Amino acid sequence: MSKLYIVPTPIGNLEDMTFRAIKVLEAADLILAEDTRTSGKLLKHYEISTQMQSHHMHNEHKTIDRIVQRLKSGEVIALISDAGTPAISDPGFLLTRACVENGIEVDCLPGATAFVPALVNSGLPNDKFVFEGFLPVKKGRQTRLQFLAEESRTIIFYESPHKLLKTLNNFAEYFGVDRQVSVSRELSKLHEETIRGTVDEVIKHFENKPPKGEIVIVLGGKK
Repeated sequence: MSKLYIVPTPIGNLEDMTFRAIKVLEAADLILAEDTRTSGKLLKHYEISTQMQSHHMHNEHKTIDRIVQRLKSGEVIALISDAGTPAISDPGFLLTRACVENGIEVDCLPGATAFVPALVNSGLPNDKFVFEGFLPVKKGRQTRLQFLAEESRTIIFYESPHKLLKTLNNFAEYFGVDRQVSVSRELSKLHEETIRGTVDEVIKHFENKPPKGEIVIVLGGKK
C-alpha cells in the first residue's frame, strides 16, 4: 500500500535515531534525501541499503509530480532531511501537501527536532510559544521584527553562526537589551552549549567567543 513516511533523523548524536525510523528506511522502496552525501553517512552507519534520490529546495518543484506518480503506483517512499524533522525549516511541506491533495497516506514519525530541546533548556516559559524559524535575510526582515516586538509568547528562531550577532543586535534594537534570551548550539553533540541572559549579556558573550555550529535562539515574549 502506497504511503509517504516523513522520517526525522538525528540533529547530531546518531543514537537519537529511533528503532521505528530505521525499520521504515530499511523497508521503503525509495528514500528522498536533502543531501544524499550527508544522508549516505547515516544510512551506512545503520547498514541501510535503500535507494536514495535527491529532494531539496532547489528541485522539489520539479520532482513532486514524478514522486506522486510513484506513490500512486503503490510504492512506499520515505522523506528525510539532513537533520531533524522534514518540513520544519526544511523541504517537505510541498510534497506532503501534494500527497494529501492526491489522497496518498502520509505518516510523520515522531523524532528529533532542534527547537524542542532548545526551548526546554532555555528556562523561558514553554506553555505557549511561537516558532519563527529563520528570519528573512533582507526583504521583510524589519517588518517581521516590528511585528514580533508585540508578541507576548516565547519566540523560537533558527540562525546560522555567522549571522547570530547581527540577529541579536536586531533583537536589542527592536525588543530591547534587557529582553531574556537563550542561545543553544550544537544540540546533542559533543560541544553542546546553552547561553542564557539578557540580549545585551548574550551579545557580549558571543562578541568574545564567536559561535560555531547549528543554532537555536529562544527569546522571551514581551511582558
